[in-house]
Amino acid sequence: MNNASLWVLLASVAMLCLGHGLNGSLVSLSADQAAFSTSTTGIVMAGYSAGMLLSTFAAPRLVKSVGHVRTFAGLASIVSTVVLLFPLFVNPVFWFVLRVLTGLCVSGMYIVCESWLNAASSNRNRGQTLSFYMIVTYGALGAGQLLLNITDPSGYVRFIVVSCLLSLSLVPLILVPSEQPSVEGAKSVKIADIWQASPLAVVGVIACGLGQSAFFALGVIFGLAMGLPLVWVSIMMALPPVGVILSQYPIGWVSDRIDRRTIIMLLSLAAAIVPAIILAGGYYVSWFMLIALMTLFGIVSLPVYSLVIAHANDHLRKEQVLGASAKLVLLYGAGSILGPILAGSLMSEIGRAGFLIFMIVVNGALAGFAFWRNWRHPDHIKAHGRDVMSVSPVSTPANAPLLQD
Repeated sequence: MNNASLWVLLASVAMLCLGHGLNGSLVSLSADQAAFSTSTTGIVMAGYSAGMLLSTFAAPRLVKSVGHVRTFAGLASIVSTVVLLFPLFVNPVFWFVLRVLTGLCVSGMYIVCESWLNAASSNRNRGQTLSFYMIVTYGALGAGQLLLNITDPSGYVRFIVVSCLLSLSLVPLILVPSEQPSVEGAKSVKIADIWQASPLAVVGVIACGLGQSAFFALGVIFGLAMGLPLVWVSIMMALPPVGVILSQYPIGWVSDRIDRRTIIMLLSLAAAIVPAIILAGGYYVSWFMLIALMTLFGIVSLPVYSLVIAHANDHLRKEQVLGASAKLVLLYGAGSILGPILAGSLMSEIGRAGFLIFMIVVNGALAGFAFWRNWRHPDHIKAHGRDVMSVSPVSTPANAPLLQD
Protein backbone atom coordinates (compact mmCIF):
# COMPACT_ATOMS: atom_id res chain seq x y z
CA MET A 1 0.00 0.00 0.00
CA ASN A 2 1.44 3.38 -1.00
CA ASN A 3 1.38 6.33 1.39
CA ALA A 4 -1.38 8.14 -0.49
CA SER A 5 -3.76 5.17 -0.27
CA LEU A 6 -2.95 4.70 3.41
CA TRP A 7 -3.69 8.28 4.41
CA VAL A 8 -6.85 8.37 2.29
CA LEU A 9 -8.12 5.26 4.05
CA LEU A 10 -7.13 6.54 7.50
CA ALA A 11 -8.95 9.83 6.84
CA SER A 12 -12.12 7.87 6.13
CA VAL A 13 -11.54 5.76 9.25
CA ALA A 14 -11.17 8.91 11.36
CA MET A 15 -14.53 10.30 10.21
CA LEU A 16 -16.17 6.90 10.66
CA CYS A 17 -14.85 6.49 14.20
CA LEU A 18 -15.78 10.04 15.21
CA GLY A 19 -19.36 9.40 14.15
CA HIS A 20 -19.47 5.89 15.57
CA GLY A 21 -17.96 6.99 18.88
CA LEU A 22 -20.57 9.71 19.31
CA ASN A 23 -23.46 7.58 18.08
CA GLY A 24 -23.08 4.73 20.58
CA SER A 25 -23.01 6.97 23.64
CA LEU A 26 -25.67 9.27 22.18
CA VAL A 27 -28.22 6.48 21.73
CA SER A 28 -27.56 5.24 25.27
CA LEU A 29 -27.91 8.77 26.66
CA SER A 30 -31.07 9.42 24.64
CA ALA A 31 -32.61 6.15 25.84
CA ASP A 32 -31.93 7.18 29.43
CA GLN A 33 -33.47 10.62 28.82
CA ALA A 34 -36.50 8.92 27.23
CA ALA A 35 -36.99 7.00 30.51
CA PHE A 36 -36.19 3.59 29.05
CA SER A 37 -35.35 1.13 31.82
CA THR A 38 -31.70 0.12 32.00
CA SER A 39 -32.55 -3.43 30.94
CA THR A 40 -34.48 -2.11 27.94
CA THR A 41 -31.58 0.17 27.03
CA GLY A 42 -29.25 -2.82 27.21
CA ILE A 43 -31.43 -4.73 24.75
CA VAL A 44 -31.59 -1.73 22.41
CA MET A 45 -27.83 -1.30 22.50
CA ALA A 46 -27.31 -5.03 21.87
CA GLY A 47 -28.96 -4.54 18.49
CA TYR A 48 -25.66 -3.14 17.21
CA SER A 49 -23.91 -6.43 17.94
CA ALA A 50 -26.66 -8.39 16.20
CA GLY A 51 -26.08 -6.21 13.15
CA MET A 52 -22.34 -6.78 13.46
CA LEU A 53 -22.89 -10.53 13.23
CA LEU A 54 -25.00 -10.07 10.12
CA SER A 55 -22.30 -7.88 8.57
CA THR A 56 -19.74 -10.69 8.80
CA PHE A 57 -21.84 -12.55 6.24
CA ALA A 58 -23.23 -9.69 4.14
CA ALA A 59 -20.28 -7.30 3.81
CA PRO A 60 -17.75 -9.83 2.43
CA ARG A 61 -20.17 -10.81 -0.31
CA LEU A 62 -20.69 -7.16 -1.21
CA VAL A 63 -16.94 -6.56 -1.33
CA LYS A 64 -16.44 -9.54 -3.60
CA SER A 65 -19.31 -8.42 -5.85
CA VAL A 66 -18.80 -4.66 -6.21
CA GLY A 67 -15.46 -3.86 -4.57
CA HIS A 68 -14.31 -2.01 -1.47
CA VAL A 69 -15.21 1.57 -2.39
CA ARG A 70 -18.75 0.88 -3.60
CA THR A 71 -19.48 -1.30 -0.56
CA PHE A 72 -18.21 1.42 1.79
CA ALA A 73 -20.20 4.11 -0.05
CA GLY A 74 -23.44 2.14 0.00
CA LEU A 75 -23.20 1.26 3.68
CA ALA A 76 -22.24 4.83 4.65
CA SER A 77 -25.25 6.23 2.79
CA ILE A 78 -27.62 3.82 4.50
CA VAL A 79 -26.31 4.35 8.04
CA SER A 80 -26.20 8.15 7.72
CA THR A 81 -29.92 7.96 6.94
CA VAL A 82 -30.67 5.44 9.69
CA VAL A 83 -29.09 7.68 12.34
CA LEU A 84 -31.49 10.50 11.49
CA LEU A 85 -34.49 8.26 12.21
CA PHE A 86 -33.77 7.85 15.94
CA PRO A 87 -35.34 11.14 17.12
CA LEU A 88 -38.34 10.79 14.78
CA PHE A 89 -39.98 7.97 16.74
CA VAL A 90 -38.89 7.25 20.30
CA ASN A 91 -39.75 3.59 20.77
CA PRO A 92 -37.46 0.81 22.05
CA VAL A 93 -38.53 -1.72 19.41
CA PHE A 94 -37.99 0.80 16.61
CA TRP A 95 -34.65 1.82 18.08
CA PHE A 96 -33.56 -1.82 18.35
CA VAL A 97 -34.20 -2.27 14.63
CA LEU A 98 -32.25 0.93 13.91
CA ARG A 99 -29.37 -0.33 16.05
CA VAL A 100 -29.30 -3.60 14.10
CA LEU A 101 -29.10 -1.63 10.85
CA THR A 102 -26.42 0.60 12.37
CA GLY A 103 -24.35 -2.40 13.41
CA LEU A 104 -24.76 -4.01 10.00
CA CYS A 105 -23.58 -0.90 8.16
CA VAL A 106 -20.89 0.44 10.51
CA SER A 107 -19.32 -2.98 11.07
CA GLY A 108 -19.43 -3.52 7.33
CA MET A 109 -17.54 -0.26 6.86
CA TYR A 110 -14.94 -1.41 9.40
CA ILE A 111 -14.67 -4.71 7.55
CA VAL A 112 -13.95 -2.86 4.30
CA CYS A 113 -11.26 -0.68 5.91
CA GLU A 114 -9.56 -3.45 7.87
CA SER A 115 -9.60 -5.98 5.05
CA TRP A 116 -8.26 -3.30 2.70
CA LEU A 117 -5.41 -2.52 5.07
CA ASN A 118 -4.55 -6.15 5.66
CA ALA A 119 -4.79 -7.22 2.02
CA ALA A 120 -2.80 -4.25 0.72
CA SER A 121 -0.02 -4.57 3.32
CA SER A 122 2.95 -6.91 3.24
CA ASN A 123 4.51 -8.89 6.07
CA ARG A 124 7.22 -6.25 6.15
CA ASN A 125 4.95 -3.28 6.87
CA ARG A 126 1.65 -4.74 8.13
CA GLY A 127 2.47 -4.20 11.80
CA GLN A 128 3.31 -0.54 11.28
CA THR A 129 0.27 0.01 9.06
CA LEU A 130 -2.15 -1.53 11.55
CA SER A 131 -0.51 0.41 14.37
CA PHE A 132 -1.38 3.65 12.57
CA TYR A 133 -4.88 2.29 12.10
CA MET A 134 -5.27 1.51 15.81
CA ILE A 135 -4.04 4.97 16.82
CA VAL A 136 -6.51 6.68 14.48
CA THR A 137 -9.34 4.36 15.55
CA TYR A 138 -8.93 4.80 19.29
CA GLY A 139 -8.13 8.50 19.04
CA ALA A 140 -11.22 9.26 16.94
CA LEU A 141 -13.47 7.06 19.07
CA GLY A 142 -12.35 8.93 22.16
CA ALA A 143 -12.80 12.32 20.49
CA GLY A 144 -16.28 11.30 19.39
CA GLN A 145 -17.34 10.94 23.02
CA LEU A 146 -16.56 14.61 23.63
CA LEU A 147 -19.08 15.62 20.97
CA LEU A 148 -21.80 14.64 23.46
CA ASN A 149 -21.29 18.14 24.89
CA ILE A 150 -22.74 19.82 21.78
CA THR A 151 -25.74 21.90 22.83
CA ASP A 152 -28.86 20.12 21.62
CA PRO A 153 -32.12 21.49 23.06
CA SER A 154 -34.18 19.97 20.23
CA GLY A 155 -32.72 16.47 20.53
CA TYR A 156 -31.89 16.38 16.80
CA VAL A 157 -28.59 18.25 16.51
CA ARG A 158 -26.22 15.54 17.75
CA PHE A 159 -27.86 12.90 15.56
CA ILE A 160 -27.38 15.24 12.60
CA VAL A 161 -23.71 15.60 13.54
CA VAL A 162 -23.34 11.80 13.57
CA SER A 163 -24.98 11.58 10.15
CA CYS A 164 -22.68 14.28 8.76
CA LEU A 165 -19.54 12.57 10.07
CA LEU A 166 -20.55 9.20 8.63
CA SER A 167 -21.33 10.83 5.29
CA LEU A 168 -18.00 12.70 5.30
CA SER A 169 -16.18 9.38 5.72
CA LEU A 170 -17.09 8.77 2.08
CA VAL A 171 -15.27 11.80 0.71
CA PRO A 172 -11.61 10.68 0.91
CA LEU A 173 -12.29 7.29 -0.67
CA ILE A 174 -14.43 8.66 -3.49
CA LEU A 175 -12.60 11.85 -4.44
CA VAL A 176 -8.96 10.82 -3.95
CA PRO A 177 -7.48 8.21 -6.33
CA SER A 178 -6.43 5.11 -4.40
CA GLU A 179 -5.56 1.54 -5.24
CA GLN A 180 -8.02 -1.17 -4.19
CA PRO A 181 -6.66 -4.60 -3.25
CA SER A 182 -7.87 -7.80 -4.83
CA VAL A 183 -9.94 -10.16 -2.68
CA GLU A 184 -8.87 -13.79 -2.41
CA GLY A 185 -10.59 -16.68 -0.71
CA ALA A 186 -9.25 -18.60 2.27
CA LYS A 187 -9.75 -21.89 4.03
CA SER A 188 -12.62 -22.17 6.51
CA VAL A 189 -11.98 -23.30 10.10
CA LYS A 190 -14.45 -24.75 12.62
CA ILE A 191 -14.90 -23.41 16.15
CA ALA A 192 -14.06 -26.90 17.43
CA ASP A 193 -10.68 -26.64 15.71
CA ILE A 194 -9.99 -23.36 17.49
CA TRP A 195 -11.03 -24.84 20.84
CA GLN A 196 -8.69 -27.76 20.32
CA ALA A 197 -5.82 -25.42 19.47
CA SER A 198 -6.55 -22.73 22.08
CA PRO A 199 -9.48 -22.96 24.54
CA LEU A 200 -8.41 -19.61 26.00
CA ALA A 201 -8.98 -17.93 22.64
CA VAL A 202 -12.60 -19.12 22.53
CA VAL A 203 -13.34 -18.15 26.14
CA GLY A 204 -11.35 -14.93 25.79
CA VAL A 205 -13.18 -13.49 22.77
CA ILE A 206 -16.56 -14.27 24.34
CA ALA A 207 -15.50 -12.58 27.59
CA CYS A 208 -14.17 -9.57 25.68
CA GLY A 209 -17.45 -9.33 23.79
CA LEU A 210 -19.43 -9.46 27.03
CA GLY A 211 -17.36 -6.88 28.90
CA GLN A 212 -16.41 -4.41 26.20
CA SER A 213 -19.88 -4.18 24.67
CA ALA A 214 -21.41 -3.55 28.09
CA PHE A 215 -18.80 -0.89 28.83
CA PHE A 216 -19.41 1.10 25.65
CA ALA A 217 -23.18 0.57 25.66
CA LEU A 218 -23.93 1.38 29.30
CA GLY A 219 -20.92 3.40 30.45
CA VAL A 220 -22.77 6.68 29.92
CA ILE A 221 -25.70 5.54 32.07
CA PHE A 222 -23.29 4.35 34.76
CA GLY A 223 -21.49 7.71 34.76
CA LEU A 224 -24.74 9.62 35.12
CA ALA A 225 -25.82 7.27 37.92
CA MET A 226 -22.55 8.07 39.71
CA GLY A 227 -23.56 11.74 39.70
CA LEU A 228 -21.23 13.02 36.98
CA PRO A 229 -22.40 15.92 34.80
CA LEU A 230 -22.62 15.08 31.10
CA VAL A 231 -19.37 16.86 30.27
CA TRP A 232 -17.48 14.68 32.76
CA VAL A 233 -19.28 11.56 31.55
CA SER A 234 -18.06 12.29 28.02
CA ILE A 235 -14.51 12.66 29.34
CA MET A 236 -14.86 9.41 31.29
CA MET A 237 -15.89 7.60 28.10
CA ALA A 238 -13.27 9.32 25.94
CA LEU A 239 -10.15 8.61 27.98
CA PRO A 240 -10.17 4.76 28.06
CA PRO A 241 -9.85 4.29 24.27
CA VAL A 242 -7.34 7.14 24.07
CA GLY A 243 -5.33 5.57 26.89
CA VAL A 244 -5.07 2.32 24.93
CA ILE A 245 -2.99 4.19 22.35
CA LEU A 246 -0.27 4.43 25.00
CA SER A 247 -0.62 0.90 26.37
CA GLN A 248 -1.14 -1.16 23.20
CA TYR A 249 2.47 -1.26 22.01
CA PRO A 250 4.25 -1.94 25.34
CA ILE A 251 1.71 -4.63 26.23
CA GLY A 252 2.18 -6.24 22.83
CA TRP A 253 5.97 -6.01 23.18
CA VAL A 254 5.91 -7.77 26.56
CA SER A 255 3.49 -10.44 25.31
CA ASP A 256 5.96 -11.35 22.55
CA ARG A 257 8.50 -12.26 25.24
CA ILE A 258 6.34 -13.79 27.98
CA ASP A 259 3.61 -16.43 27.72
CA ARG A 260 0.60 -14.49 26.45
CA ARG A 261 -1.68 -16.33 28.86
CA THR A 262 0.19 -14.78 31.77
CA ILE A 263 -0.31 -11.29 30.33
CA ILE A 264 -4.00 -12.00 29.62
CA MET A 265 -4.42 -13.27 33.18
CA LEU A 266 -2.74 -10.23 34.76
CA LEU A 267 -4.61 -7.69 32.63
CA SER A 268 -7.96 -9.41 33.23
CA LEU A 269 -7.25 -9.56 36.96
CA ALA A 270 -6.46 -5.84 36.95
CA ALA A 271 -9.67 -5.22 34.97
CA ALA A 272 -11.59 -6.99 37.75
CA ILE A 273 -9.79 -5.19 40.58
CA VAL A 274 -10.40 -1.67 39.24
CA PRO A 275 -14.24 -1.85 39.29
CA ALA A 276 -13.99 -3.62 42.67
CA ILE A 277 -12.16 -0.55 44.02
CA ILE A 278 -14.89 1.73 42.67
CA LEU A 279 -17.57 -0.52 44.16
CA ALA A 280 -15.85 -0.58 47.55
CA GLY A 281 -15.35 3.19 47.51
CA GLY A 282 -18.99 3.93 46.79
CA TYR A 283 -19.93 7.56 47.37
CA TYR A 284 -16.41 8.31 48.61
CA VAL A 285 -15.05 8.00 45.06
CA SER A 286 -14.56 11.52 43.72
CA TRP A 287 -15.25 12.48 40.11
CA PHE A 288 -11.54 12.74 39.40
CA MET A 289 -10.81 9.36 40.97
CA LEU A 290 -13.70 7.73 39.10
CA ILE A 291 -12.50 9.04 35.74
CA ALA A 292 -8.92 8.01 36.52
CA LEU A 293 -9.99 4.50 37.53
CA MET A 294 -12.24 4.08 34.48
CA THR A 295 -9.36 5.21 32.27
CA LEU A 296 -7.14 2.61 33.92
CA PHE A 297 -9.89 0.03 33.39
CA GLY A 298 -9.89 0.76 29.66
CA ILE A 299 -6.10 0.68 29.46
CA VAL A 300 -5.90 -2.82 30.96
CA SER A 301 -9.08 -4.35 29.54
CA LEU A 302 -9.29 -3.19 25.92
CA PRO A 303 -5.92 -4.63 24.75
CA VAL A 304 -6.91 -8.12 25.96
CA TYR A 305 -8.82 -8.76 22.74
CA SER A 306 -5.72 -8.33 20.59
CA LEU A 307 -3.74 -10.60 22.91
CA VAL A 308 -6.38 -13.32 22.74
CA ILE A 309 -6.34 -13.24 18.93
CA ALA A 310 -2.54 -13.31 18.93
CA HIS A 311 -2.58 -16.27 21.34
CA ALA A 312 -4.89 -18.14 18.98
CA ASN A 313 -2.60 -17.36 16.04
CA ASP A 314 0.36 -18.77 17.98
CA HIS A 315 -1.32 -22.18 18.13
CA LEU A 316 -2.80 -22.38 14.63
CA ARG A 317 -1.18 -23.41 11.40
CA LYS A 318 -0.49 -20.57 9.00
CA GLU A 319 -3.27 -21.61 6.63
CA GLN A 320 -5.75 -21.65 9.55
CA VAL A 321 -5.10 -18.18 10.97
CA LEU A 322 -7.39 -16.12 8.77
CA GLY A 323 -10.19 -18.68 8.74
CA ALA A 324 -10.05 -18.91 12.53
CA SER A 325 -10.34 -15.13 12.82
CA ALA A 326 -13.65 -15.27 10.97
CA LYS A 327 -15.05 -17.64 13.60
CA LEU A 328 -13.56 -15.69 16.50
CA VAL A 329 -15.40 -12.55 15.41
CA LEU A 330 -18.65 -14.53 15.47
CA LEU A 331 -17.93 -15.58 19.05
CA TYR A 332 -17.07 -12.00 19.96
CA GLY A 333 -20.33 -10.86 18.38
CA ALA A 334 -22.32 -13.42 20.34
CA GLY A 335 -20.76 -12.18 23.57
CA SER A 336 -21.33 -8.55 22.63
CA ILE A 337 -25.04 -9.21 22.10
CA LEU A 338 -25.40 -10.68 25.58
CA GLY A 339 -23.18 -8.12 27.36
CA PRO A 340 -25.49 -5.07 27.34
CA ILE A 341 -28.56 -7.25 27.97
CA LEU A 342 -27.09 -8.98 31.03
CA ALA A 343 -25.42 -5.87 32.44
CA GLY A 344 -28.53 -3.77 31.79
CA SER A 345 -30.75 -6.29 33.56
CA LEU A 346 -28.38 -6.37 36.52
CA MET A 347 -28.36 -2.56 36.71
CA SER A 348 -32.17 -2.52 36.62
CA GLU A 349 -32.23 -4.86 39.62
CA ILE A 350 -29.51 -3.41 41.86
CA GLY A 351 -28.63 -0.04 40.33
CA ARG A 352 -25.24 1.29 39.29
CA ALA A 353 -23.43 -1.40 41.29
CA GLY A 354 -24.71 -3.91 38.74
CA PHE A 355 -22.44 -2.39 36.08
CA LEU A 356 -19.38 -2.82 38.29
CA ILE A 357 -20.31 -6.31 39.46
CA PHE A 358 -20.78 -7.43 35.86
CA MET A 359 -17.29 -6.17 34.95
CA ILE A 360 -15.79 -7.86 38.02
CA VAL A 361 -17.41 -11.21 37.21
CA VAL A 362 -16.57 -11.23 33.49
CA ASN A 363 -12.95 -10.13 33.84
CA GLY A 364 -12.39 -12.18 36.98
CA ALA A 365 -13.70 -15.31 35.25
CA LEU A 366 -11.37 -14.74 32.29
CA ALA A 367 -8.41 -14.22 34.63
CA GLY A 368 -9.29 -17.42 36.47
CA PHE A 369 -9.59 -19.43 33.27
CA ALA A 370 -6.27 -18.07 31.98
CA PHE A 371 -4.63 -19.02 35.29
CA TRP A 372 -6.10 -22.53 35.11
CA ARG A 373 -4.88 -23.02 31.53
CA ASN A 374 -1.44 -21.70 32.43
CA TRP A 375 -1.20 -23.99 35.44
CA ARG A 376 -2.56 -27.17 33.83
CA HIS A 377 -0.91 -26.74 30.43
CA PRO A 378 2.46 -24.96 30.60
CA ASP A 379 3.16 -23.25 27.30
CA HIS A 380 6.40 -21.77 26.07
CA ILE A 381 5.26 -20.64 22.64
CA LYS A 382 6.26 -17.08 21.86
CA ALA A 383 5.60 -15.00 18.77
CA HIS A 384 9.13 -13.89 17.90
CA GLY A 385 9.04 -12.84 14.30
CA ARG A 386 5.41 -13.86 13.83
CA ASP A 387 3.20 -11.62 11.76
CA VAL A 388 0.45 -11.13 14.34
CA MET A 389 -2.12 -8.52 13.43
CA SER A 390 -3.52 -5.94 15.80
CA VAL A 391 -7.29 -5.87 16.00
CA SER A 392 -9.85 -3.39 17.17
CA PRO A 393 -12.33 -4.42 19.85
CA VAL A 394 -14.87 -1.97 18.58
CA SER A 395 -15.09 -3.54 15.18
CA THR A 396 -13.81 -6.86 13.90
CA PRO A 397 -10.51 -8.67 13.52
CA ALA A 398 -8.77 -7.25 10.49
CA ASN A 399 -9.53 -9.20 7.34
CA ALA A 400 -11.40 -11.95 9.18
CA PRO A 401 -14.89 -11.47 7.79
CA LEU A 402 -13.74 -11.79 4.19
CA LEU A 403 -13.33 -15.49 4.86
CA GLN A 404 -17.02 -16.23 5.19
CA ASP A 405 -18.05 -18.25 2.15
